[in-house]
Amino acid sequence: MSDKPVSVLFVCLGNICRSPLAEAALREAAEAAGLNIEIDSAGTGNWHVGKGPDPRSCAAALRHGIDISAYRARQVSPDDFLRFDRIVALDARNLADLRQLAPPGGKARLSLLLDHVPGLEGRDVEDPYYGGLDGFETTWSQVSAAARNLVAELAGR
Repeated sequence: MSDKPVSVLFVCLGNICRSPLAEAALREAAEAAGLNIEIDSAGTGNWHVGKGPDPRSCAAALRHGIDISAYRARQVSPDDFLRFDRIVALDARNLADLRQLAPPGGKARLSLLLDHVPGLEGRDVEDPYYGGLDGFETTWSQVSAAARNLVAELAGR
């Protein structure tokens, strides 16, 4: 087995709401399990590149003891398919976009985040952007459950 940590990239549309929360949740779950994982997030769109997470995402993470204010949005690139072992989309539309963007020879295994949560397979993490704070709490709950399951999967590699 390689000493290189497994690497996971979370992808949503703008990389300011859902994927930063998923990144934070996996960092927390991996640390709690003592698992070394390279973790990042990106968006399929470029509207928010270089900007911090939505303030409501920051608030949701802070309510769970995690500061994501230093995260910065970026757009997914063809190199990500070579760099990361797994690229996890937060919804079916972004998963379809990722399949279109994937270059030949990419090593990343693509999946939908909630496929990692028994009973939620095939479902999207709803985009909380146009709603209130309660939507961000729902997102946190979903990404946290998925993060715990991903850690268990990755620990068993």
